[in-house]
Formats: sequence, C-alpha cells, structure tokens
Amino acid sequence: MTPILPAAELEPFVEALIAWGRVESPSYDAAAVNRMMDLATERLRTMGARIERQPGQGGFGDVVTATLPARGAGPGILVLGHLDTVHPVGTLAGPLPLRREGDKLFGPGLYDMKGGVLLALEVLARLLRRDGPFPMPVTVMLVPDEEVGSPSSFRRIVAEAQKHRLVLVPEPSREQKIVTGRHAILRYRLRMHGRPSHAGSAPAAGRSAIRGMARLIEEIESGSDPARSVTYSVGRIQGGVFVNVVPVLCEAEVLCVGPSYEAVAEIEARMAALKAPFPDLRLEVEKGQVRPLFVADARTMALYQRARTIAADLGLDLAAAQWGGGSDGNFTGAAGVPTLDGLGVAGGGPHTFGEHVLVGEIPRRAELFARLLRDLLDRPA
Repeated sequence: MTPILPAAELEPFVEALIAWGRVESPSYDAAAVNRMMDLATERLRTMGARIERQPGQGGFGDVVTATLPARGAGPGILVLGHLDTVHPVGTLAGPLPLRREGDKLFGPGLYDMKGGVLLALEVLARLLRRDGPFPMPVTVMLVPDEEVGSPSSFRRIVAEAQKHRLVLVPEPSREQKIVTGRHAILRYRLRMHGRPSHAGSAPAAGRSAIRGMARLIEEIESGSDPARSVTYSVGRIQGGVFVNVVPVLCEAEVLCVGPSYEAVAEIEARMAALKAPFPDLRLEVEKGQVRPLFVADARTMALYQRARTIAADLGLDLAAAQWGGGSDGNFTGAAGVPTLDGLGVAGGGPHTFGEHVLVGEIPRRAELFARLLRDLLDRPA
C-alpha cells in the first residue's frame, strides 16, 4: 500500500507547518487567532469543503466548521482541533524562534496543536484526491480558545459532536499512548482584599492582600497529590498598584486537575472552604470554566482497539491512557460521543520554550490517522 504521505513528500508538509508557525496565535488575541483561521479556511476550501465561520464571542476568535465532500448522509466523523496557543505574540522573536535542529522542529504551537491540525487536513485532502468523496459525512471543527478552557466554544463543540457518530482529536501524541480519557480540569479565580496604608510611614495600619495571597498559595498547592493525579497549580497572579502603598487587592488563577468524580468533589469542597489566612483580609473564590471528566466507555475503547491494531502494523505499540492535560475531547467524551484523542504529531515540550515536533515521525503519524479514518469510513463504528 502506498503511504499517504511518502517520505519523499515530507518537506512540503514541513514548509507548510513552518508557515503556520510564523503566525503567532495566543488565545486572548482574537485577530491573531483569526489569521490562523484564515490559513486553515483557505486550505479547507481547496479540499472542496462547505465552510461555516461563526464570529467569535467573548473577545475570542472565530469558530470554523467545514463539511467535506461525501456521498452518504447521516451521522459521520468529526475531526476536532484548536488553533490558539499559550505563547504570546513576540515569542518567535524571543525565547522560541522557529528552527530545525536535527529531527526536531521547534516553534510555538507546532506540537500543541498546529501540527496535528495540519496533519489531519493533509491526510483528509490526500484521501479525497485518492478515493473521491467520503462514504459518510466528515466534518472538521476548529476552535479559537481551547488553551483557556474553550469558554466561548464548548457549547458549539458539544452540539456539533452530538450530530456525529464519533470524534477524532489530533491533539499531540503522548508517549506512545492513545488518549482514551481526560482528567477533569477546574479553574478558579481568587480575589484577596486588604486594607491600604502608606507602606513606608504606616505599614502596620494596612493589611497586605499580596501577603495574604502568598500564604494562601502555599496552602492551596500543598493539596496536590501526584500519586493520585490530583493537582492544584496557581499559574497567574497580580496585585498592588504602587510599591509605597500596602496592596489592597491581589488576584490569582488556579488550575485544578482531578482524575475521578470523587477527586472532583474533593477539589470543589476544598476550594469552597478556603479562608483568608490573616485577620482583616477578605477572600472571594469564583469558580470558572470546567472541563468535565472524560472516562472511556465501551464504544471509545472499541475505537482504541481498532487504532491499536492499525498502529501495530506500523510498528507502534499504542497503549490506552486517561490523560491529565485537558482537551476539547473532554467535552465530547463527557457528552457520550465516542472520542479518540491524541492522534496528532509526535514531539514534546508543550507549553514551554522547548516545544517541538519530531519531523521523522510525521509520515508514520499521518499513516496511522489515514488508515484509521479509512477503516472507520469503510466499517462504521
């Protein structure tokens, strides 16, 4: 069987990925994310897709939903991905420039998950050219805000997924594992209120919101239990206005991860019970976006078994795993739609200045995605 992406044709794909990498697209910059949506939309148009582009909401970018040419009707396959990244504009010119070192292609968002989205589009385009319209509907949905919990798109994601037979998510591959479940992700915003005073002449008359938050952060993060995959992480904090004023407000954002319903209940109870650590301070705890727990059911595991058989033919021994990193697969899996995640490119360093794709693994990951799609199209799950 001729490979879907022969090694001799790899370099044009890499060049296309580099072009995508040049467009920085942090979640909170709607215009930047929409420039990525423009690139993906143009690629989908060349595939004959019927495209619906919904304007962004809540300050985020647009949502693109593309229906590919198909002979049949009824529930089909949804390919779900995101084009936002955690890297701010300026990362390319600073700590993570696009570069190739041996087999590693470095760049912001290439691994998570521009590489996986582009890989999926490339495979779909080649299957269409080779075999013609699909025997059942295939839809590609691209969202702008996955890295911040998909607050503007999760309802659209669930509604679209429920129209389909199954969902494939080309998020980064994880240590030779197929992602068949995702831990729940809970976000919280904390506000510590203090009392102002002159920090030089009368510091004792004030109550520092920053000092109170610092003490509270230690309390929060001490609840992490990596052995149970329960974690608490304060990833963003801001407070104070002038250094000579005892700070009256300090805000922090907390990301909590729970692998089970019991762990989620534990996290919710613990966060709700937080108190200001010193007198005359006041704490507000606001629960934010939640990625629901996605635990594999029998139908998702049946998908995994089909993928594992195909992978074995390609020399990959793929184990199933429930993963701690969130994805939009949380929403589709929790909604009861069979979902197979982690089908994207191989690499490492997600959310760091070492983020990279393994170029040599791209043809094999493309072949896995192509054969799985073909199998699911020919023998519907």
